[in-house]
Amino acid sequence: MLEAQAEPLLRVENLTVSLPAGMDRDFAVEEVSFDLASGEILCIVGESGSGKSVTANAIMGLLPDALTVMGGRILLRGKDLLGMAAAELRDLRGRIVSIVFQDPLSALNPLMTIGDQIAEVIDAHRLRGTIDPKARVLELLAEVGLPDPEIIRKQYPFRLSGGQRQRVMIAMALALEPAVLIADEPTTALDVTTQAQILDLIRDIQRKEGMGVMFITHDFGVVADIADRVIVMEKGRLVEEGPASEVLGAPSHPYTQRLIAAVPRMSEAEALAAKEASVVIEANGLKKVFRLPGAFLKPPRTINAVDDVSLTVRKGETVGIVGESGSGKSTLGRLLMKILDADGGSITFNGQEIAGMPEAEFRRHRPLIQMVFQDPFASLNPRQTVGRILISGPMAHGVSFREAKSRAHRLLSRVGLDPSAFERYPHEFSGGQRQRVGIARALMFDPQLIIADEAVSALDVSVQAQILDLLAEVQEEMKLAMIFITHDLRIASRICDEIVVMQNGRMVEAGPPAQVFRNPHHDYTRTLVAAIPGGRWENAA
Repeated sequence: MLEAQAEPLLRVENLTVSLPAGMDRDFAVEEVSFDLASGEILCIVGESGSGKSVTANAIMGLLPDALTVMGGRILLRGKDLLGMAAAELRDLRGRIVSIVFQDPLSALNPLMTIGDQIAEVIDAHRLRGTIDPKARVLELLAEVGLPDPEIIRKQYPFRLSGGQRQRVMIAMALALEPAVLIADEPTTALDVTTQAQILDLIRDIQRKEGMGVMFITHDFGVVADIADRVIVMEKGRLVEEGPASEVLGAPSHPYTQRLIAAVPRMSEAEALAAKEASVVIEANGLKKVFRLPGAFLKPPRTINAVDDVSLTVRKGETVGIVGESGSGKSTLGRLLMKILDADGGSITFNGQEIAGMPEAEFRRHRPLIQMVFQDPFASLNPRQTVGRILISGPMAHGVSFREAKSRAHRLLSRVGLDPSAFERYPHEFSGGQRQRVGIARALMFDPQLIIADEAVSALDVSVQAQILDLLAEVQEEMKLAMIFITHDLRIASRICDEIVVMQNGRMVEAGPPAQVFRNPHHDYTRTLVAAIPGGRWENAA
């Protein structure tokens, strides 16, 4: 009983944060209350715009000027953070409460070495006299499982993989052994094995240090693997709260029920793709080698990014390419798009060999092969309206403005957007809406093949489900061939007719999803399947 009555490490009471005038609602966060105890992992889940990150930034004192705290308290060890002076709050950051951001490449300084960035935390708190920065940096890099800490310490962020950069962010957050760690979508863009490693790392450090962890995510598989308690947020309000087993096993609020229903699950259905359909694209023995210059007194290196890969995609068929970061998935997609030139092998598109075809000759084929990119914001020009983005490609290939505009309006409606979107800019849309614009852009040419490169990995589960349904509908309607590149095996099993598993540039396994994921033959595939977050929860459900 005494333990239950103990003061929580962090208490948020009736937090209310206002939005600027003219937004779709008045408050980013409205009367939100919850506690975080020492040694507890609390997961906050909800769609984009639900107020998860605003809550985290309010705790850290990092809200942008456009957002204003209108009421409530944030008590850290009994002290109200909202009433603190800027200098006092700055002293707490990193020392008592730390945050790990979603995108480590954006959060890390590209001009500073990894070691200098971690040591900067120590310098900011004037602890260089009591802590040896170099020794602490090496200790932290080893603690988060990075190989060769002495080498990593001297590297710049761009030389590290996404998983390694995320480990560096965790090392920075842990530099001064904070009592509270806030992790804001730290595994969203990572492949399943790296995601599993990061989750294990956070859980192990949390148990060892007795930290309270506030873990923000939209992936219920992650919640099932790591959470002690869960709170669910919708449009700035807390709609459900409870132990993870209760919220996941018997959600009471309709919004939570909808989110859980939208979680992609491993499909047991057999693929029914018609093998008699005509072949749209076929690759045989495809190779791509990257040659990197050597460092001081070190020889140049060669990387076999794609090594003897063969695949066939038929009309109306979806072939999924899965594997970890660095496995060669995206490079293979760029070779098939002829964004990169192959160093060996052949690519046949509609019966014509295109691998060695000069760009001037391939130009007439290019509109028929389109790509939907991972980041729908970065892939859309922020200075152009959606209409200009959609019509510029067809007009460059001789389509009249009138015809291109008519087609754009028709496709905007087809992907679930109001035709008025034609006059608006990308920043005026949500992530899911921007991805719909990306799909509309790909369809402007009436393509025969679409290559979707991690097209839903950064989206909420409910928006993911909408985009996957849209892709399936469009494919069925237009009989498109599709190559779906993803690190999420659950999504691949749902949407793909055939699966290609890649490791270190090589194709190690291929076949129908039910066969590849239910009875994998290769050890690497077994490792990927075992790392799927929430596997035990999904099987229990």
